[in-house]
Amino acid sequence: MVGSESVSKTSQPRMFETASAPEGVMLESHYLHVVVTAVSAFVMSSIWYTVFGKARMALLDQDPRATADMRKVPAWKKATELVREVVIAYVVARFVVQLGVADWKAAVQLGVWLWFGFVFMILVGAVVWDNVPWKLTAIHAGDWLVKLPLMAVILGVWRK
Repeated sequence: MVGSESVSKTSQPRMFETASAPEGVMLESHYLHVVVTAVSAFVMSSIWYTVFGKARMALLDQDPRATADMRKVPAWKKATELVREVVIAYVVARFVVQLGVADWKAAVQLGVWLWFGFVFMILVGAVVWDNVPWKLTAIHAGDWLVKLPLMAVILGVWRK
């Protein structure tokens, strides 16, 4: 029948596609990739803030609402953070697909540029305009400098 095409080329749930990709690279990313990436970023951040938790708490004057111990963080905050990671992983996945990122070197570059152009610039604004201590900002900036390239690498390499 003219004009009738299959709605889905594969039985796997697709998130989005791009028109072209390098040879051997999938044209889409899947929800599973985004979820695994988000969980990986969540775990990495938990480790980061465990390592820098004492310094962070000292900069926050030991405010108990800002605990660095994930065992003491309320469940709703953990869930909120996981949702944030999923949203960010989805956006990074969109960049990976649209830019045709297909190897770890390009993925690291993408992650660093996203960090510099968005996270770092926003955090510098917080230091300049809101008087956020630069040492606290450096802790947060470091977390994102590790997390964004990690996300881009997972999403970029997994497409092969």
